[in-house]
Amino acid sequence: MNIDAHQHYWDPARGDYGWLKPEMKALYRVFAPDDLKPLREAVNVARTVVVQAAPTVDETRYLLDLARNEESIAGVVGWVPLDAPDAPALIETLARDPKFKGVRPMLQDLPDDHWIETAPIEPAIRKLVELDLAFDALIFARHVPSFTKFAQRYPELRIVVDHGAKPPIRDGAAGWQPWADGIAQLAELPQKPYCKLSGLVTEAAQECDESVLKPYVDHLFEHFGAQRLMWGSDWPVLNLNGDYAGWHDAARALFRSRSHLERADEAAIFGANARAFYRL
Repeated sequence: MNIDAHQHYWDPARGDYGWLKPEMKALYRVFAPDDLKPLREAVNVARTVVVQAAPTVDETRYLLDLARNEESIAGVVGWVPLDAPDAPALIETLARDPKFKGVRPMLQDLPDDHWIETAPIEPAIRKLVELDLAFDALIFARHVPSFTKFAQRYPELRIVVDHGAKPPIRDGAAGWQPWADGIAQLAELPQKPYCKLSGLVTEAAQECDESVLKPYVDHLFEHFGAQRLMWGSDWPVLNLNGDYAGWHDAARALFRSRSHLERADEAAIFGANARAFYRL
């Protein structure tokens, strides 16, 4: 079964997407399961993992409500105020829903790049470990030093790096470092994190082709390998610089260009790894 390990649904009228502005015409509308259905069916994607896009518990509950009536949603990665005193109890409550699979603090948007290292979040993280829930890391290369210190404190925590840590592809050679060294460092963390092959098109210049993405995909493959990479669309954010079928087909072509890639490896990247990591 092919699985999209990272996509979003939202309704701007809900009012808690601070980053989503009316001038973002390609994104400022309702995106719901019926919008994605023909796109994923065209490339034989059966199920998806829906990831939070607003730093509110209300949005997490909104996504869980969608999931209860939508078979294609295999799991939800939500948001919890990890530094709140009641965070462990809230995580436990949300985890009663079988489709609640993990949390994602929006680290890329926080004013303090060191928050994950210094915030009082240990009770919440311990609860995630206890309940075998996942942690999605939405980070840039500048977050790697602090994130490394955080991850080393919790070797039992299951971690996946979103969007390949968002390499600045549009900057060309000037953006390769420190991203490349950061990826090598993240891949060697004690819990052996997974990494999502998603969001790369959005970080590239307009109308990029596979040759532009190839060095980044190759670098991710070199360090995470076929058993710790998972394909995700990042739809509908993807619409800013691409389309669902185009990114899916480009990712497949990039992996098939590797002469030593086995069919089982491709199946892992495009479905089995997401199923195993998120306990789908």
